[in-house]
Amino acid sequence: MPVVAVKLIHSRDNPFFKHLKRLAESGRERKKSGQTLLDGLHLVESYEAAYGSVETLVAAESALASGEIAAFVANRDIVTLSDALMCDLGLVDTPSGLLAIIPLPAASRPPQMDADAVLLDGVQDPGNVGALLRTAAAAGIPQILLSPGCAAPWSPKVLRAGQGAHFALAVHENVDLAAFLAAYRGTAAVTCLDGATPLYAAKWAGPLAWVFGAEGQGVRRELIERAGLRIRIPMPGAVESLNVAAAAAVCLFEAVRRKLG
Repeated sequence: MPVVAVKLIHSRDNPFFKHLKRLAESGRERKKSGQTLLDGLHLVESYEAAYGSVETLVAAESALASGEIAAFVANRDIVTLSDALMCDLGLVDTPSGLLAIIPLPAASRPPQMDADAVLLDGVQDPGNVGALLRTAAAAGIPQILLSPGCAAPWSPKVLRAGQGAHFALAVHENVDLAAFLAAYRGTAAVTCLDGATPLYAAKWAGPLAWVFGAEGQGVRRELIERAGLRIRIPMPGAVESLNVAAAAAVCLFEAVRRKLG
C-alpha cells in the first residue's frame, strides 16, 4: 500500500528507513520481500509506462522544493527522507532525490526458442550487466537470459545502469544456458578466439542467441562447444580485448546493420 508522507523521516532507527537500507544492500532481503528499489525519475517513469503506478515513492527533502521531481510527485502519496538519509542509502555517490519501491517483476512467459536472445554467462559486474541489458534493448533483442553467478538483474545498481531497459525485455534469471542452447531453434553465436571467424566476415541467418561471457574468463567451454558460430571482433589496434559490454554492442549492432541494410 502507498505510504502517505505525514512527516519527514530523519532517524536511521526508523523501521521504514531500515527496510530501504536492506533493499539497497541485500539481495537476500530483496528476494525475501519480493521488492527492489528504483533510483531516479527516468527509471520510475519507465517503470510506470510499462507496469502502472508504483506502490511507494520516496523523495529527498531538498528534491521537493522545485524542479522535475517536485512536479512529478505533486498530489501523490510519498515518503520524505532527509537528504542525509538519502545519501546514507549509498546507492550512488550523488543521489537523484527520488526512489520507488516496486515488486520484483517476473518474465511474463518462458524463454522463446525461436527468437533472438542475449545470454550472459557469469557476468558479475552490475554496471556491465546493466549496460548489456540497455544495449540489448536498444538493438531490439526481446529476451535476455542470465546464468547463475551473474549480477542480480533487479538489484538497484543494475537497474540504474540499465536505464529502463529492463522494462523492454523479458529477463530470465538463473537459467541453465546449456539446456537452453540444446533446445534453441536458431544459431548460437559465441564470442571467443579459438577457431573463430571475424565478425564482419561471419555469415548467419535466422534467429541468433548471442552468448557473452564473464569478465576475464569469457564463455565457458561447454557453451562454446554448443555454438554454431564462433566469432571474434577484429582489433587492429594495440588493445587485445574489449569490455564485455563494449564487445556486445559491437556484435549486436553489426546484426542491426545487416537487418536494416
